[in-house]
Amino acid sequence: MPETRVPRRRRFLVCEPRHFAVQYAINPWMRPDVRVDVDLAREQWHTLISAYRSHGHAVDVVEPVAGLPDMVFAANSAVVVGGRVFGSLFHAPERRPESTHYDMWFKAAGFDVHRPESVCEGEGDLVWTGRYVLAGTGFRTTREAHREVQEFFGHPVISLTLVDPYFYHLDTALFVLDDDNIVYYPEAFSAGSREVLERLYPDAVLATREDASAFGLNSVSDGRHVFIAPQAEALAARLDDRGYVPVPVDLSEFRKAGGGIKCCTQEIRS
Repeated sequence: MPETRVPRRRRFLVCEPRHFAVQYAINPWMRPDVRVDVDLAREQWHTLISAYRSHGHAVDVVEPVAGLPDMVFAANSAVVVGGRVFGSLFHAPERRPESTHYDMWFKAAGFDVHRPESVCEGEGDLVWTGRYVLAGTGFRTTREAHREVQEFFGHPVISLTLVDPYFYHLDTALFVLDDDNIVYYPEAFSAGSREVLERLYPDAVLATREDASAFGLNSVSDGRHVFIAPQAEALAARLDDRGYVPVPVDLSEFRKAGGGIKCCTQEIRS
């Protein structure tokens, strides 16, 4: 283990939760009868943005759109590798209009955007590791989209099957620590997918269901600092033991929609 983990400056795209609400149910966490405290959500979101900036990361903001309550979950909008943008085609009809607004932002910022032909939910299910793309399927993004991603980026794509509906996106069950290692919750994956992860990452940090249910796997790492839900205390302690620096940020209000830190964060990789 390195004596000092080295952070890398990142560029993030986010969307203010001005219109955040739970108006429909498209995952097991969502209950439209539970009231969302929008003021608290905005306060928590601003705390996350401040944490990113105080650690040296650049943050761009896309304008939220009324009537799109889940637009705050910017990670689902696309995956960006090498300055190339592979957009989204949401599984739920309620979320499909979000893609247009994110595409407009990327195009205005000078990016070309590829529109997928198959259902694909951006960084929710597509995780860039620095060498290849780990790609989730089972609930949202399709295997056909995995093939599209490989053809578009020209990087290997490794398909992983999710089996627990509470961890419906890959970014609720796995996150990248640095170029060499990941954290994941094994029971969120099929038996064959677990074997793949064990072979690729024999030294991975393994999470429990308690860690995952606290949205501890919906974290963002810069290679040293790990922006993580404070409720995932045991996982944060294991990361500290490995030489990483947990940065607790409470986004508990977003759990009402099945989201957390990573869900709110799209990484733009030049």
